[in-house]
Formats: sequence, C-alpha cells, structure tokens
Amino acid sequence: MMGPDSPGVNKGAMTSEDYIPAALRRLWRMPESSRLGRPAALDVDLIVAAAVEIADRDGLGGVTIPKVAKSLGFTGMSLYRHVGSKDELLTLMADAASGTPPDLDTDDWREGLRDWAFALRAVSWRRPWLTRVPASGPPSGPNQIAWMEAGLAILSRTRLDWAHKVGILTLINGYVVQWVRQYSELAEGRAAEGRGQADAERDYGRALVRLVDPGRFPETARLFASALFETLPSDTPDATIADADFSLGLELILDGVAVRVERS
Repeated sequence: MMGPDSPGVNKGAMTSEDYIPAALRRLWRMPESSRLGRPAALDVDLIVAAAVEIADRDGLGGVTIPKVAKSLGFTGMSLYRHVGSKDELLTLMADAASGTPPDLDTDDWREGLRDWAFALRAVSWRRPWLTRVPASGPPSGPNQIAWMEAGLAILSRTRLDWAHKVGILTLINGYVVQWVRQYSELAEGRAAEGRGQADAERDYGRALVRLVDPGRFPETARLFASALFETLPSDTPDATIADADFSLGLELILDGVAVRVERS
C-alpha cells in the first residue's frame, strides 16, 4: 500500500479514510512500496522477536534500541528504518507477545468471560513484563484485536450494548494486568526470602495482630485476629493460592456484569 509520502501520490486528493499511519501499517505488517535490489537483511519481525527475547530474559527495562540492534548484528540507526521509535517497538512487542486467544466457544457468557480472563492472565503470568508496557492507546494490533474479538463473541450472547461490552472487557483486562503486576512483585519478594505464599501470609498476620491497635483500627484489628491468615497449610502450592485469590476478585466483577446483563 502506498503511503501519503510515497512518490506519485496526490496528497491533496487523499482523504482521512485513505490514510493509515506508518506505525499501524507496521503493526499489521502491511507491505510497503516495493524496492529494487536484494531483500532487506532486517525487518520488523526480526526486530520484534529479538526485543521479546531480551524482555523475556532481562525484563522490559533491559530492552533498548542499541541492545536489540547489537543482538542482531546491526547499528541502532539501522533499526529506525523499520521501527519508528522505542515506544513503537514496545507496542509491536506487546502485540506479538500476546499471541492469539485459545478457543473459548461456550454458550455461557459468564463461563466464557472467566476463561477469557484466565487465558489473559496466563499470557501475562508467563511474561510479566507485558504488564509494564505503557498504554499508548486502545487495542490496535492484530493479536490484541483477536483477543477483543474473542471477548466480544462471548458477550454477543447477551443484549448488552457496545459501550457496555467494551467497558466490561476493559475492566477485566485492567484487573488482570494489575493482579499479575502485584502478584509478580510480591512473588519476587517471597522468593528472595525463600518463603512460600502460605508462610508469608501467616507471618504477616501474626506480626500485624501485635501492631494494630483495636482502639484506633477496630475493624482491621478484628481482621488480623481472625483465622484468615492461619487457614492455609505451609505446603499449599503458591499457584493454588493465586488461583483462589484471582478468582475471588474476578467473580466479584462477573457478579456486577450479571446484574447489568439482567437489566439489559
């Protein structure tokens, strides 16, 4: 597809409907105007794959244009011929690393949204750096649109309008991102101390019950005096606790969605 800056294009005749920004063309891998000579030794896919590999190994903070270029045997300036900026690279990485959603075919919208949320969590849990990619706008890449399509297909079983459908998917996605980010940070701290989640929660409750003054914080004191932090055996797998914690918040969201679905 020819862009607005391509030779021979009458820019004055081009309408807003004809124009697709260069960053979106690269995100969707739209072909640029053909060039004579040998095929380029570098392209967007190679750059993104190298950047994702670095992020998987070193975290998002380890991804820089010079570092990605060096891993490919090129200079940083060479990358800018294919990727407009560091921010654009992050957007490309996020879409590529998200992959495509699994088959979520179900007639039960609640079960479908639950599976959708757990599938999203699995992606971010495998690559926690995804939760650190700055939001540059609404979903716009092919993989992100595939996830949106899967969610909208689930909600098509309801009579909700488009605004509510988009709002629900945005809410659940935000919950997944924040949950994974917080869980990953806490898990790193526990790993550094050599403790599992059950032991960490028990020690937390036992310490705070001695510090929280019932006269000043009556309800919080009652919380720490309860059996909540003592119920899990030390050998309870962290993944089991994580699933339960994640499900608790998710079911509260789905309860609210159910009310809206009934009203519609």
